[in-house]
Amino acid sequence: MFQPVIPLTGNSGWKFLEATYDRQLESHSNSAQVRLDRDYLVEKFSRPITVENFLDDRRLLRVALTAFDLGGEEWKRGFVDKVLTEVADPESTFLARLNNAKYTAFAKALKPISGTIYFSPEEIAGIADNFETASFKAAVGDVDDSMRLSLNYKSGIGKIAGSGSSEEAILYRILGDVPTRTLLEGATNLPSDIGKLPIERQAVILKESLQRTFGIREMSELTSPENINRVIQRFHAMESIAQGMANYSSASAALTLLGGGSGLGSQGSANLFLSLL
Repeated sequence: MFQPVIPLTGNSGWKFLEATYDRQLESHSNSAQVRLDRDYLVEKFSRPITVENFLDDRRLLRVALTAFDLGGEEWKRGFVDKVLTEVADPESTFLARLNNAKYTAFAKALKPISGTIYFSPEEIAGIADNFETASFKAAVGDVDDSMRLSLNYKSGIGKIAGSGSSEEAILYRILGDVPTRTLLEGATNLPSDIGKLPIERQAVILKESLQRTFGIREMSELTSPENINRVIQRFHAMESIAQGMANYSSASAALTLLGGGSGLGSQGSANLFLSLL
C-alpha cells in the first residue's frame, strides 16, 4: 500500500501536501489494494444488487461507505439498512432529522427501487473516483491525522455549510460531524469539553467563536476559498503552538527533576538533558 509522504508538520507540511496532492493521489490510486477494491466495486455495481446482498457483502459495503467519507461505519449494518429503507420512502423525514450530509449523499446515491440498487456506468465511475480520494485521505491520516482533518475540511465544508439550510441546522450539522468539529474547535481554540454542554449552548459558543476569530457572521461564509484557507492555516498554527507548549512543559519538568538534589546546578542539568536528546 502506498504511504503518503508528509515530511513536515504544521502549515509547512500542509503546504507540501497541497503542492504534491495530485501526484500522491495518483500513486495511491495505482497501488494494488486500492485498484483491487475499486475494480471490485465497479464489478459488483455494474449490475443490479439487492439491498440485502449489498449489506451482506462486507467488502463492498466498506468500499462504498468509504467513497462517501463513511469509512469505518460498515459495522453499523442495521443503521445503514435503515438509511437505505428511509430514503426510498418519499414521505420519510428520517434523513432530514438525521442532519448528516455524508449519510444523505450516500443514501441519495444508492436510493433503492423496490429493494434493489441500480447504477449507470457514469454513476459507478463517480463513486469509484470518490473511493480513491477518500481512501487517500484515510492513508494521510495514518501518517498525520491533522492533515487528514484538513483534507476532509477542505473538501467537505461546502457540503455542510453551503447546503442552503438554516443557520441552526448548519451549526448542528457541524457539531455532529466529528472531523469538521475537531478542526473548527482547534482553529478557534475552543476546549473539547464544551461537548458536555447542551447542544444549543454549543452552537452559540461555536458561532460566537467563529465571528470573534475570523469575522464570520453567516455559516455560509465558511465555504469561501479564502475562509477555508484561513481556518485550516489557523488550525495548524494552533496545533503547532500546543505542541510547542507540550514539549516545553515536558522539558521543564525533566530539568526540574534533574536539578533537584543532583548537585549539577541548572546549567549542568540543562547540558545533561540536552545530551540525552
